[in-house]
Amino acid sequence: MRIATFNINGVKARLPRLIEWLEETRPTVACLQEIKSQDEGFPYEEFEKIGYKAIWHGQKGFNGVAILADGVDPVEAQRTLPGDPDDEHARYLEADVNGVRIVCLYLPNGNPVPGPKFEYKLAWMERLHIRMRELWALEMPVAVVGDFNVIPEDKDVWSPAAMAADALMQPQSRDAYARLLGDGWSDAIDTLNPRGGVWTFWDYQAGAWPRDHGFRIDHVLLSPELADRLVAAGVDKEYRGREKASDHTPVWVEIRD
Repeated sequence: MRIATFNINGVKARLPRLIEWLEETRPTVACLQEIKSQDEGFPYEEFEKIGYKAIWHGQKGFNGVAILADGVDPVEAQRTLPGDPDDEHARYLEADVNGVRIVCLYLPNGNPVPGPKFEYKLAWMERLHIRMRELWALEMPVAVVGDFNVIPEDKDVWSPAAMAADALMQPQSRDAYARLLGDGWSDAIDTLNPRGGVWTFWDYQAGAWPRDHGFRIDHVLLSPELADRLVAAGVDKEYRGREKASDHTPVWVEIRD
């Protein structure tokens, strides 16, 4: 079973690249972030043409998440992150696929620091912490995947100094992410690449892609029930270099049946 995550940065703008990636790599589950589409405008028919079923939580102009499954219907389990009834951002979706609970998330960026956006980010991470503890208690295979907007350690960025003032690298952001791992979740990419140097995002500005000035903010966290079945994890880096690409690249894990 291959579980993948891809911040697509506009599902309509990148649809040819997205279909291309799905057909070439054929993940069992593909979680998308920043679909930037209202629910009624999500192009689910294009995915059905190539054999994928989908559920999605959209929002006009920004945010938005979706879960695609190859040949089966994802069974929706949770549509929003609990804990704040006034939070209307489309950033969270859960579904069951082939006996695995899939959590697709798009965590707030948090910039500028300090400010209300950073406070919202930290509050969102605390709500996520609570929800992941609830999922842990289910004692079932769970994968929490998506754009976490957190650079966990200095080894996960091309230049720690260049990103030092960014919300993605603040001690509070890193501490909140570390608390998730402290509960027993496994960071799949880090597990298999402990020396770091693996990037999932390259900005469109300042020649970041050709200079390989990237960092790792797209993560796959596995419950023990899945971590014990992890056989491979990787980043589809080449897709960042294609025409009209997203500024993120797909991240995936292979899970033994």
